[in-house]
Amino acid sequence: MAERAEVVFVDGVRTPFGRAGEKGMYWNTRADDLVVKAIIGLMERNPGVPPERIDDVAIAATTQTGDQGLTLGRTAALLAGLPKSVPGFAIDRMCAGAMTAVTMMGSSIGFGAYDLAIAGGVEHMGRHPMGFGADPNPRFLSEKLVSEDALNMGATAERIHDRFPSYTKERSDRFALRSQQKVAAAYEAGNIQPDLIPVATRSESGWGLATRDEAPRPETTLEGLSTLRTPFRSHGRVTAGNASGLNDGASACLLASGATARELGLGVKMTMTSFAFAGVEPEVMGLGPVPSTEKALRKAGLSITDIGLFELNEAFAVQVISFLDHFGIDDEDPRVNQYGGAIALGHPLASSGVRLMNQLAHQFETHPQVRYGLTAMCIGLGQGGTVIWENPHFNKKATKR
Repeated sequence: MAERAEVVFVDGVRTPFGRAGEKGMYWNTRADDLVVKAIIGLMERNPGVPPERIDDVAIAATTQTGDQGLTLGRTAALLAGLPKSVPGFAIDRMCAGAMTAVTMMGSSIGFGAYDLAIAGGVEHMGRHPMGFGADPNPRFLSEKLVSEDALNMGATAERIHDRFPSYTKERSDRFALRSQQKVAAAYEAGNIQPDLIPVATRSESGWGLATRDEAPRPETTLEGLSTLRTPFRSHGRVTAGNASGLNDGASACLLASGATARELGLGVKMTMTSFAFAGVEPEVMGLGPVPSTEKALRKAGLSITDIGLFELNEAFAVQVISFLDHFGIDDEDPRVNQYGGAIALGHPLASSGVRLMNQLAHQFETHPQVRYGLTAMCIGLGQGGTVIWENPHFNKKATKR
């Protein structure tokens, strides 16, 4: 059997993330138009890619109805002006939709079936709230397969707090505050903007242009966070301040085989080393990235000490804390979420995986001493996903400095 092909991450982009709902900047923007905008922006940034050479387009969405339905990868490819010969399909793995799109396209390239592929995701939570219109099988409850609140992500985060008393509300609030501060610093340093594709917006006051994420609150204080109500449980620990919000946004990335990237003279931002998905009890879905990371490390023949940069999604602060605690990493470790995470930036479910990858790729450029990094996230219904990446800019000499 032939050796697997090298899988490289050529480039990734996203729209600015908006707040969901009538006051959000994308309230009058279609979901499919958001992902089309991301794909057009991605192709414009990579003029060396012949559009007809794209082998497939995989686009994820969690709620695949209305303007997020109709085999999104195919419709988005057509609307983005890719040749009609380019196929596409839709994916759903809730929060890890875009991450799964990337690992599926990466696997197809590694197998040798594809040379070039686009992977991404979109979520318009203003138009399509999570689980809206879904009809969970009654057996889930009648046979006690999951608890009644297993589909309520905030309740699952409260259960992690229950299970580990050392994960206090104050610890979560401190982590959330640092996320806001890191995002503000990353914007100030120009580290977020390079991968944002501007989107025209329409509201009662007229036309506008979305060029920044709408959710960050740089004015956040620990005192302010401590006073927020706990909507999932009275006297609970999970608040709107230490969790990601409801958001709208889209992302897309270009993957290639190493040989194709060289043939077309494409830049390489990262190389895929391994990936894994794993299941946990749905009631504590935030613990999912722990087994998926252990599995991905095992597949790569690496240990956690080999990982020099971490991009963890921050669906909830306690979810990241549980990961860090398991692997013996400090809450303030500078290797973790250098540009902040979803608590500040937002989490438009199926699109977030590529945001993590964009941020890791950007950090690889400025950290030649780091050889491996990982992107990981928890997933609704009790799963975790992890992708391990290698830094093409790695320089052994830089490690010794």
